[in-house]
Amino acid sequence: MICCAMGQDSHRFEEANEKPLILGGLVIEGEKGLAANSDGDVLLHALTNAISGVTGRNILGPVADALCRAGFTDSWGYLNEALRDLKRAGGRIRHVSFSVEAARPKLLPHIPAIRQSVADMLQIPPAHVGLTATSGEGLTAFGRGEGIQVLCLLTAELPEESGEML
Repeated sequence: MICCAMGQDSHRFEEANEKPLILGGLVIEGEKGLAANSDGDVLLHALTNAISGVTGRNILGPVADALCRAGFTDSWGYLNEALRDLKRAGGRIRHVSFSVEAARPKLLPHIPAIRQSVADMLQIPPAHVGLTATSGEGLTAFGRGEGIQVLCLLTAELPEESGEML
């Protein structure tokens, strides 16, 4: 069975902090990080939420909060929890597509490396990872450079007999 799910996440920039900006598991040099208990990787958070839409178990929230309290703030840990749920259900990711709204950073030079990083994490070909970016013409706080918003559409394959979410 093929199923699709959408995930979303957004964070504002944390101007007073020296935290690095991390997107798709990569440090984006020369940019301020995002306000979050974790590393603030909005791409991985949106992806984690999309996987939760397939498995039915929300990772961002109590699970992620417990990981943060234990000192684990790398968003890969949240994504890994979601991937474990998907694997337990016998599922696998076929394709993922991200749409980023942000005035900064300019993502075009980073897109190939981010796609490769996400593909490596998901163990899928980079051609199965889409990434587009827009400033939204400055109509929102994200388009005005106050933060970053990410929408993620995930296509996954589950065994036919998995009639219920986790």
